Amino acid sequence: MKKSATFLSWLIPLAALAVVQTASAQGDAAAGANKVMICATCHGNGGNSQIPQNPSLAGQNANYIAKQLQDYQSGARQNPIMAPMAASLSERDIADIAAYYSSQPRQLVGAQPDQDALALAESIYRAGNGDISAAACTACHSPTGKGNSPAGFPAVGGQHSEYTLAQLRAFRAGERNNDLNGMMRTVVERLTDAELEALANYLAGLN
Repeated sequence: MKKSATFLSWLIPLAALAVVQTASAQGDAAAGANKVMICATCHGNGGNSQIPQNPSLAGQNANYIAKQLQDYQSGARQNPIMAPMAASLSERDIADIAAYYSSQPRQLVGAQPDQDALALAESIYRAGNGDISAAACTACHSPTGKGNSPAGFPAVGGQHSEYTLAQLRAFRAGERNNDLNGMMRTVVERLTDAELEALANYLAGLN
């Protein structure tokens, strides 16, 4: 089983690289700075959210941001707040906004989970769980949590644990399903609440 999990950890990003859709044009970060005024209400100045339930966008991969905005427009990702915000954005707007936020430095929020939870989360993140064939998170999100921009895999380090936990639970429940080929749902579907909570707290302090 452990060999299977290791194999999956290599297979998943390779498959994704072959089919991932990226932004149709390179964005202009300077132009994007003039298009995010209203975004700061929820996501903070420069994309560093002060609200734990809302994600920090600073330093996030541009391709990932672009895809999420496109998914909000299409309905592939459901959110009653973001859907109307994204509805009127053009392809150029999306590319510029994504370029702006990806260029901003992220202010790490940090976390101090207990040592047992830290060890559990680090083991899952770096090695996966061979007993349930869960691939290592590092395969897509990198050992430092910076993600993989060309493949559109998001940076997860330094994110609010409350937001990360909510997304992990949504993927597990199938409430969020805009992950490429169902990869996130497959990885987390058999993880326990304790494991998800440990991961969310671990990622908050990862950089």
